[in-house]
Amino acid sequence: MQEINLVPKIIFGDHALDYLKEMVNERIVIITDHFISSLPNFAEIKETLAINNTVTVFQDVVPDPPIENIIAGIKTFEETVPTVIIAIGGGSAIDAAKGIVYFACKVNTQIDRSSIYFVVIPTTSGTGSEVTDFAVITDKDKGLKYPLVEDDLLPDAALLETDLVMELPPAVTADTGIDVLTHAIEAYVSTNASPFSDALAEKAIRLVFENLPKAYAAGKKDRAAREKMHQASTIAGLAFTMASLGINHSLAHAIGGTFHLVHGRINGVLLKNVILYNAGLIDSQRCPETDRALKRYSEIAQMIGVTVKNPQFAVQQLTQNIQRLLKQLEMPQTFSEFGIDASQYAEATAAIAQAALKDRCTPTNPRKPNISDLEMLLKRTY
Repeated sequence: MQEINLVPKIIFGDHALDYLKEMVNERIVIITDHFISSLPNFAEIKETLAINNTVTVFQDVVPDPPIENIIAGIKTFEETVPTVIIAIGGGSAIDAAKGIVYFACKVNTQIDRSSIYFVVIPTTSGTGSEVTDFAVITDKDKGLKYPLVEDDLLPDAALLETDLVMELPPAVTADTGIDVLTHAIEAYVSTNASPFSDALAEKAIRLVFENLPKAYAAGKKDRAAREKMHQASTIAGLAFTMASLGINHSLAHAIGGTFHLVHGRINGVLLKNVILYNAGLIDSQRCPETDRALKRYSEIAQMIGVTVKNPQFAVQQLTQNIQRLLKQLEMPQTFSEFGIDASQYAEATAAIAQAALKDRCTPTNPRKPNISDLEMLLKRTY
């Protein structure tokens, strides 16, 4: 039996931020970072909310929010006892807000999650975190990222305001866009995939291939491409909330925790070899798992215009299209391109593989990996 929790409410289109005007007599805590809090758009949002509400800003979120960041946010939470939490930012701000809400309610049993209205306003088009029950918290001391998957992490409302992503620089557009693509592909081949998640994943994949190159090349000049990528991010988020992910993300979490690289770029480097491994095209492995994955990946190839009928050739062409897209976006295709020392990378491989094997995304990967498989993938991607 599977269950789909159709939360949150999604507000999109022109003037999506007008939704905030409906809030009256609330104690609101806005969770964000210093950069976002310095922007004119943020000042407008804060001023709108302050007309009829009490507003406190926690602006100390840092990239890959560590446990210490969550603890600091919980202190602000306890001081204000908010009725509304609003996360504004990219994946780090949203993950931090989720962690703060979740653990604050655990620490203080008198506060119930249902009494807090949790709104997310993404300012990048990549994580899909505004509609997921998923967050990643970093333990800096151990160099590990911990994925959390809990119903209480789901926001109550997501506001997709295109104006907030119009100024995204090309590199961020590329990084977050490839993250969207990885979410959608992994959701489509997940062992938990269903017709519901498939429909969402397929739409997100099509939107990325059609709009990411335009958004990257044209920047703020192509509002339609920006809007479609913003929607694709949320659609892919819905897909993987239903179906979960796979070892592309498991490895990305572990690599990110070790080398502190940009998440979307890590996903891009891994994607080709993970696809070939899952489909049994690296080691010529044939079993029901790889046969199913091969079929699913060949379906994705058809979605993006590959006309070859042979599944193996279709999947090879899928990976070629992905590599071509990465090149268009001027993104690295190996970890050596990040400047990571070869001996340092080799030394970290075993620990990264161990962490990835235990990751929450691994159980729904289409092919069950072992440590040797994961180490092989890491070596192939250096």
